[in-house]
Amino acid sequence: MKTVLIVEDNKNQGMLYEEEFRREGYNVMLARNGREAIEKTEEQIPDIMITEITIPIMDGIESISKKLVKHSKIPVIINTAYGNYKDNFMTRAADAYLVKSSDLSELKNKAKELLERNV
Repeated sequence: MKTVLIVEDNKNQGMLYEEEFRREGYNVMLARNGREAIEKTEEQIPDIMITEITIPIMDGIESISKKLVKHSKIPVIINTAYGNYKDNFMTRAADAYLVKSSDLSELKNKAKELLERNV
């Protein structure tokens, strides 16, 4: 079973993503901020990381770069409400950049695609 690390500070959205990915058959780890995300990757290496950019303590971009130092093969999806970060060169470390939508099919499809590519 593949493990998804979801980094989302909005409690309700985090719970929604967790439920949706569990329904798809994934093991889900949930982190509320960037530091917690890094700590979780030390406890268990996820197969993919889905992160918001604007999270507390350590933003999504910083947590991606810290993750890359130790676990460069873990694919990363930036899933954010802010489309304006897409042109920021720091977000290019991510494998995908998606703008949040109430329809989670694009996010789930992109996660599946990246996981299949990394097999």
